[in-house]
Amino acid sequence: MNSEAVSALIAKSPTLKADKAKLESMDPGAYVVHRSWGFGQIKSYDEASQKLIIDFKGKKAHAMDPAFCIGTMDVLPKNHLLVRKETEPKRITELAADDPAQLVVEGLQAYPNNAATAIELEITLAQVIGEEKFKKWWSAAKKLVAKDPRVAVPEKKTECYIVRDIPVSAEDEILEQFNTTRSARRRILLAEELLGAIGKKEVKGDLTTVLKGVGDAVKDSNQINSAERLYGAAIRDDLAKALSVDTAFEPTQAQLIANVRDLPGIAEKIPVQFQSRFLNLIQETHPIESRDILFNLLKTSQGKFTTEVINFLVEHGHADELAATLKRWQTEQNLRAPVLLWIVKNRHSKKFAKLLHDLITPRLLSAIFFAIDYEALQASSARRIPLGDILSEDPDLISDLLSTADPETARDLANTLMLNQGFEELTKKSLLARFIKIFPKIQSLVAADAEGKEEQLQVSRASYDRKREEYETIVAKRIPENSKAIAAAREHGDLRENSEFKMAKQDQTVLMAQKAQLERDLARARVTDFKDTSVDQVGVGTVVEVKNNASGAMTTYTILGGWDGDPENHVISYKTAFGAALLGKKRGDSVKVKAVGGEDDYTIVNISRYADKSAS
Repeated sequence: MNSEAVSALIAKSPTLKADKAKLESMDPGAYVVHRSWGFGQIKSYDEASQKLIIDFKGKKAHAMDPAFCIGTMDVLPKNHLLVRKETEPKRITELAADDPAQLVVEGLQAYPNNAATAIELEITLAQVIGEEKFKKWWSAAKKLVAKDPRVAVPEKKTECYIVRDIPVSAEDEILEQFNTTRSARRRILLAEELLGAIGKKEVKGDLTTVLKGVGDAVKDSNQINSAERLYGAAIRDDLAKALSVDTAFEPTQAQLIANVRDLPGIAEKIPVQFQSRFLNLIQETHPIESRDILFNLLKTSQGKFTTEVINFLVEHGHADELAATLKRWQTEQNLRAPVLLWIVKNRHSKKFAKLLHDLITPRLLSAIFFAIDYEALQASSARRIPLGDILSEDPDLISDLLSTADPETARDLANTLMLNQGFEELTKKSLLARFIKIFPKIQSLVAADAEGKEEQLQVSRASYDRKREEYETIVAKRIPENSKAIAAAREHGDLRENSEFKMAKQDQTVLMAQKAQLERDLARARVTDFKDTSVDQVGVGTVVEVKNNASGAMTTYTILGGWDGDPENHVISYKTAFGAALLGKKRGDSVKVKAVGGEDDYTIVNISRYADKSAS
C-alpha cells in the first residue's frame, strides 16, 4: 500500500497510526500468512473500497480490510521459505532433497534473531515439503541438523532452533551441556550421545571428567530410578571401555539386578535399545533362575519388551516350554493384552508356527475380548487400545480365531462383543458383520438391537458406581477440558494446518462416543445386592464349588454381575460363557464347558450365597 492509501486509512481510524509500518508492508506482490486463510499473495489494493485483494489457495481475489488484517495476517519477508517456494521453487526442491540442514539454516535466517521455535519451524517446513512427505523427511533431516555446528537444537518444542553466530560442533556442545547440567538423568543421556561420537572418532576433548560424572550419577544420585541407574551403569562401563580405562566401578550392573523382585519394575522402564542386553545380563547374573525370571517378566511385559523376551526364550531353547506356558495362561485366563497382541500379530509367522498353532482358537478371541474390556474399564483417558485396533484393522483375524468354533460358541462370543466396553457402537457392528459372514444366524443379534430389545443387565453396586463415576468424570471434567483445548487450539491459527486443533477434535469424538456408550450401559443396568439369590440353583450372586471330573480338582467360583470380573480370584460375570453355562444348574448337575481341543466336564458340588459370605 502506498503512503497516500495508508494515510487515508489512518485518517479514517486514528488508532491504526501505531501500525503504520505494517500497513505500508502490505504491498501488491507481497506474500502473507493469514490465521484463517493460510498462505497467499497480495494482488492489489482497491482504493475505492479500501480493501486488499489477496489470492489465497482455494480462494482467489479475496477482498480484506487492512485494518482487520493487522492482528490476523503477517507479511512474510522475501527470504521466508514459503515465499521462496513460490519464487525459487527449483532451489528449494534441491535443498530439501540434497541438503536439508542448509534448508533449515536458511529457513531460520528469515526469522528475527535467526531463531524460531520448533513448532514454528515444523509448521513452515511441513508446508514447504508437503504434509504427506514431511514426517519421514523431517525424521531424517533432524539428525543432520543436530550434527550441524551452525545450529543450536532445542530440547523442547517450545524452545528455539537458533543459527549460531559462531559454529560449534555437536560434540563440543554436548560436552558443554554435560559440564553445566546437574541432572543425573541428563548426564547419562549426554554421555550416551558422546559414546556414539567416540565410535566415529568425532570427539577430541578429554572425556575422563564425563566418565567420572556418569559414575557419580549412577552411584550417588537420588534423582534417577532403578532402570535409569542400570542403564547409566551400562553407559558408564561402555564409556570406560572406549577410553581404555581399567577401573572397577560400583555398583556393578550385576549388583543392580541382584534382587529378583526389582526386575519387573526395571523391565517396565528400561530403554528399548537396552532390552536385549538387559535379558542377557539377567541370564549371566541369575544362571539357574533365569528361565523362571524371564517367564515372570513375559507375563507382565509391555510393548517391544514382549517381543524381546519371546525371541530370547526361543533362541535359548525354551520354545516348547513357552508354548506350554502360553497355553496354560490361556486356560487360566492369565494372557495379558501385550502377549495377546504379539500372538495375533505373529500367528502366520513360519518362525512361530509350531509355538502358536494350538492357541489360535475361539478361546483366544474370548481372552482378547476380556483384555479389551478390562483395559477400557481401567483406562483413565481416551487412549486407544492396541488389541481393539488390530481386531478392527486385521480383516482375517476374527475368521482365523473362529475357524474351529461351533455356532453356539460363536453366538456367545458375539454376545460378549456387544457388551464390550472397549469398542464404539459402529465398530461393534462392523466386527459383528464378520461373525455373521461365517455364522449367518447371528444376524438375530443385530435385529434385536435394532428393535431396542436390549436386555436388562444385573450389576453390583460397586461396579455401577465405578461406571457412574467414569461417566461423571467424562461429562464434568474431560469434556469441558477438551472444549477448552479446542478453543485454545483455534487461537493458533489456520485450522487446516493446525495439528493441535485436529488432535483436540479427535479427542472430542472419542469422548462423545464414550459418553454415549456409558449412557446406554447405565440405562439398562439394574443394581442388585444379590440378597434375593436362592441357593436352590446357580444364579447371579451365588458361590459355586465345582469339581473337574477329569482331574478331580475342586474350584470355587463367585458368579456376580455383568460388570464384575476378577479371574485371578475366580470371580466371574454371569455374562461370560462359563458363568452362563453354570446358571440354572443344581447340586449334583454336570456342566460341560467348551475348551481348547474339546470340553471340560464339571460337577456342581455346593452352592452358597455371596451376600452371606460378604456380610460375614
